[in-house]
Amino acid sequence: MKIVNLICAKGRTGFYFDDQRAIKKGAQSDGAAYIGSPVTPGFTAVRQAGEAISVMLVLEDGQIAYGDCAAVQYSGAGGRDPLFLADDFIPVIEKYIKPFLVGREADSFRQLCKEMEDIQVDGQRLHTAIRYGVSQAILDAVARAKHKLMCEVVAEEYGTQVSDHLIPVFMQSGDSRYDNADKMIMKGADVLPHALINNVKTKLGEHGELLKDYIAWLRDRILKLRVDQNYLPILHIDVYGTIGQVFGNNNYQAMADYLKELGETAKPFHLRIEGPMDCEGREPQMVALRELRKLMDQQGIDVELVADEWCNTLEDVMYFADNKAGHMAQIKTPDLGGINNTIEAVLYCKTHGMGAYQGGTCNETDRSAQCCVHAAMATQPVQILAKPGMGVDEGFMIVYNEMQRILALRAAKA
Repeated sequence: MKIVNLICAKGRTGFYFDDQRAIKKGAQSDGAAYIGSPVTPGFTAVRQAGEAISVMLVLEDGQIAYGDCAAVQYSGAGGRDPLFLADDFIPVIEKYIKPFLVGREADSFRQLCKEMEDIQVDGQRLHTAIRYGVSQAILDAVARAKHKLMCEVVAEEYGTQVSDHLIPVFMQSGDSRYDNADKMIMKGADVLPHALINNVKTKLGEHGELLKDYIAWLRDRILKLRVDQNYLPILHIDVYGTIGQVFGNNNYQAMADYLKELGETAKPFHLRIEGPMDCEGREPQMVALRELRKLMDQQGIDVELVADEWCNTLEDVMYFADNKAGHMAQIKTPDLGGINNTIEAVLYCKTHGMGAYQGGTCNETDRSAQCCVHAAMATQPVQILAKPGMGVDEGFMIVYNEMQRILALRAAKA
């Protein structure tokens, strides 16, 4: 089945681009906006509307396969590719991707993605967002050509089994960490609430006291609202390096002592802390997470560390896994480029003693989220992110419903 055309459409994402460096430097929120000047190149405001590009592949029988190019909320930070604006990158797709794909047989997702990933412009690979969206479209095209589900194509090409059960879903609250936590509890979130702890003064506390208080509130709220006494969600909180800001990025004992307090506060719920420090570089970040994990494991501290910043590409994920830098890696799907890299990252973590969290960003689209569900159902990571958006209900609906469709369709086939 040949690909006979490629068409692009400008789109919106489920959230915003935020200048993380400006926020860390003190840009203040004002309603849904931020007040202050941007710091990261390409930004015209600290917060600006997220943009996407929908890539549609027309097959020779008239079917249309599609995927969405999107980049993370904190674009341009932590070693990531620059801000992704549709008007800047549609011409790039039409110039370099369209001639590559039109006329090709939609017969091998893995091979087409490998060739697409190798395309270079001025010695550089294409923007991660382009590779992300185009790879989704390729996966959809191959699935349509073979009359299979996308997850079945992945399982066939990578030698895996499609899951016969739901993958645990992690919901993210944004700054509405109280009201949105209630939504998560009522909907039975497997993992919650993310919480967006990205400021020492207003969210973590100068001595870490504000986060500890929040965890105590969250613990009590779950115990109060849960209907099923066996409901024991995992508490997963992203702190954006703020623990390192307070206690010192390399003061491992001080950080471990604080994390032990948080873990005790969270009981009877298990706690994961994402991004405890941000060392502003891949090597120092890997070393800090490796040493902190080693110390916590030696002391029997029952809190998991999740690698996030500076663990962006497939190569990064493999490097952090090889060095046991944290207990789990967030595989930020848009940052890895092609979704084929997400698949390989999950499988690598699973065989190298590292928890695989197939994540992403609130700043994606419904389509990219659906495609990610198929990758997850074929590779079975520890958890997947509900996305896009920060409203909880919408992202959970998209991810949960797509998993249920897969299970129902495969059960009907069987």
